[in-house]
Amino acid sequence: MKKGKLIVVTGPSGVGKGTLVRSLLERHRDLYLSVSATTRAPRRGEIDGKHYYFVSRPQFQEMIAANELLEWAEFAGNLYGTPRRPVEAQIDQGRWVLLEIELVGARQIRANFPEALRLFILPPSMSELERRLRNRSSDSATAIALRLDRATEEIAAASEFDFQVINDDLETALKNIEAVLFARCP
Repeated sequence: MKKGKLIVVTGPSGVGKGTLVRSLLERHRDLYLSVSATTRAPRRGEIDGKHYYFVSRPQFQEMIAANELLEWAEFAGNLYGTPRRPVEAQIDQGRWVLLEIELVGARQIRANFPEALRLFILPPSMSELERRLRNRSSDSATAIALRLDRATEEIAAASEFDFQVINDDLETALKNIEAVLFARCP
């Protein structure tokens, strides 16, 4: 059996990573999306085990100590990480696993899984990124300002990744990602 592939998707908050990943999963049913663990409270409509594994901070810290996470990071006061076993099981079964993660975690993956394909999603501009964050209507003005500051730092790291894709138009961005995946990972 052919071994699977680990594909990391990252970029600043509001760039459209989630939308792109959901669209890829709809188009390519053979892809597997890793479910992250987090210490944050569930948002309305989120289901434990589907959107995230919601765990307490002590449980998360136990997972770190037991080396049960491929990567982890703290973001906005909460811990996020990728449980190791489900990802490794899918790769061993020959599946391609998508990780939608933050920059800190993506850097950890680079160190631990250098064979992973790493994609960085860029906004067409900072003003467009700000517009998208404001249109979400889920963050305060202070939180948006913090996300934009962090985005500037994250975008500066885009060259660390194997490929960069600008998410200006959803369909174009999807086609560019598919070209990278299916040309690079036969």
